[in-house]
Amino acid sequence: MTGFYRDGCCSTGPQDIGSHTVCAVVTAEFLAHQRDIGNDLSTPIPQYHFPGLVPGDRWCVTARNWLRAHYDGAAAPVVLASTHERALDIITIEILRQHAVDVPSDPRDLEA
Repeated sequence: MTGFYRDGCCSTGPQDIGSHTVCAVVTAEFLAHQRDIGNDLSTPIPQYHFPGLVPGDRWCVTARNWLRAHYDGAAAPVVLASTHERALDIITIEILRQHAVDVPSDPRDLEA
């Protein structure tokens, strides 16, 4: 279950220091980038009920890490309707719109 509060939403609050507000449809490239910057999202962590992500999964990622991926050319597509408005404190709407997608019916389309 995604979200800082593990409620399936990219909601945020005072405890969410990282601002897990961007609803990303993760790609292999994005996952590799995150691993390279020390944020391994692929490896399962059972004690935290984290299954590990695969391309095509939707996940609430931190706005700063997503923005870093954008600047590094590895941004994941963003589901704007599921992204919390507090992401705009860190990322401009113009940048988010550049990566906006509907969730694809076939996640293999994201494995490029």
